[in-house]
Amino acid sequence: MSAINTVVYLIHILSVIGILVLLLLQWNKRPRTLNPGVLHAGLTALLAGIVLVGLHDSVKPDETLNHTKVGIKLLVLIVILALGYKNVKKSELSKNVWITMIGLTFLNIIIASVR
Repeated sequence: MSAINTVVYLIHILSVIGILVLLLLQWNKRPRTLNPGVLHAGLTALLAGIVLVGLHDSVKPDETLNHTKVGIKLLVLIVILALGYKNVKKSELSKNVWITMIGLTFLNIIIASVR
């Protein structure tokens, strides 16, 4: 179980990094567009996060899961995905939406790293 948990954890981390990198690649682009990979990485991070929560009790039975932290991270990721789905078909991604998505991704990383 520990090996599966490690693989899923790496997939989750790489997915969140993928969201951030794909958004930051639009830094100097005019007009900015939303790469559909952001949505794929977001959905992968969501699925991996759900699997990590499901595996938590069997992998770390002596630790309690911080449900508040998991819930906030889930809500932040859902907002990122909602903004993404709303703007993926548009020919131009507004600067406000782009900055909001980057900020939410950083917020998710900060929440994950705080103990």
